[in-house]
Amino acid sequence: MAVTREVVLAALKDIADPVGQGDIVSSGVMRALNVDGSSVRFVLEIDPAKAKLYEPVRAQAEERVKAIAGVETASVVLTGHSAKAPPPDLKSGQHKAAQPEGPQKVPGVARIIAVASGKGGVGKSTVSANLACALAAEGKRVGLLDADVYGPSQPRMLGVSGRPASPDGKTILPMRNHGVTMMSIGLMTNEDQAVVWRGPMLMGALQQMLMQVQWGALDVLIVDLPPGTGDVQLTLSQKFALDGALVVSTPQDVALLDARKGIDMFRQLNIPIIGMIENMSTHICSSCGHEEHVFGHGGVAAEAAKLDVPLLAEIPLHLDIRLASDGGAPIVTSKPDSAQAQSFRNVAKTLIADGVV
Repeated sequence: MAVTREVVLAALKDIADPVGQGDIVSSGVMRALNVDGSSVRFVLEIDPAKAKLYEPVRAQAEERVKAIAGVETASVVLTGHSAKAPPPDLKSGQHKAAQPEGPQKVPGVARIIAVASGKGGVGKSTVSANLACALAAEGKRVGLLDADVYGPSQPRMLGVSGRPASPDGKTILPMRNHGVTMMSIGLMTNEDQAVVWRGPMLMGALQQMLMQVQWGALDVLIVDLPPGTGDVQLTLSQKFALDGALVVSTPQDVALLDARKGIDMFRQLNIPIIGMIENMSTHICSSCGHEEHVFGHGGVAAEAAKLDVPLLAEIPLHLDIRLASDGGAPIVTSKPDSAQAQSFRNVAKTLIADGVV
C-alpha cells in the first residue's frame, strides 16, 4: 500500500498536544510534512522552552509513523524560533545593502527558467510542477520557486506543508518533495489567507525568496510566474539572470491573445522564448474513447510557428492530471508510466537534449 499524507495525518490525529488544544495536527505544531516513497519526515514547531514537554510526544509520533504499513524510515524533529532566530520577514521590501547593477545570478543556480502565461487558468502551475518533477526524474537538480504571490498553489501541488525554518532570521531553508527543492510565499501564510501587498512589498519578497533562500547547487530553478505582464515579471527579468521563458496557453483565441502579450514582453526585455506548451489540448472520454477538442485545436501550434518558437508539447485535458495535482503528487510522480506523464517527461527530455537545462 502506498504511503500517503492522509494516512500519516490519520495516524497522528489522536496524539494530544501537551500545550495547545486538541491533537498535534489540528493545533498547528506539526509542520513540513514530507512523504517521499517509504520515507516520512516532519517537524514539531514549538516554543524551545517547552522542549521537555514535547520530547515524549515527538517519540510517540515517530513510533506511530514507523508502524504504518509501507513506511521504512520516519524522522520527527523538534524545532522552534527563539528570540535570537526569529522567522524570516518577507514583508518589509527594504534592502539596506547596496544592490548590484544589472541582472544578477542566484548563488549555486546554473539556469533560471520562467514558466509564464498571458492569462490565468491555463494550467501554468500544473505544467511548472510536473516539469520540475520530470526534470528531477531525469537526474537534474531542480528547484521550483512559486512566484505567484497572490495565488500560490505549489505547496498543494507538491504536497508540502508547514513553515520553512530560518536559523538566523534572514536565511530561509527551502522545503523539498518529489526530488524538487521548493519555496513559496504560500508556506509563510495560512492556506486561506490573502496576501494583501502593494508592489514594493511584493518585489522585496520576490528578491528575498531568490537571494536569501539556501537553494544549494541546482542545475535549474523553475520560476512559476503569476499570469500577465506585471511587477513580478519585470523584476525577475530585469534584476536576475533569466535564461529563458516557457509560455503556456490553451488553444482558444482569448488565451492566445494574452499569450502574445506575454511573449512580446519577454522579447522587449531580451529574454529568449524557449518554447510554447499547449495545455488542455484535447479531451478523450474515459467511457467511450471519443476525442474532443474542447478549446479548439492547433491554435498554439500555429502561434508558435508564426513566432518562430518551438511547440514543446500538447498536454491533454485529463482528470488524472487534476486529481494528482490536488493530491500533492504531480502525475509525473504518481503515475509515471501514463501517457499524460510522458507528455511532461518528453518536454524535460527535449530541454535536456537541446542544452537548455
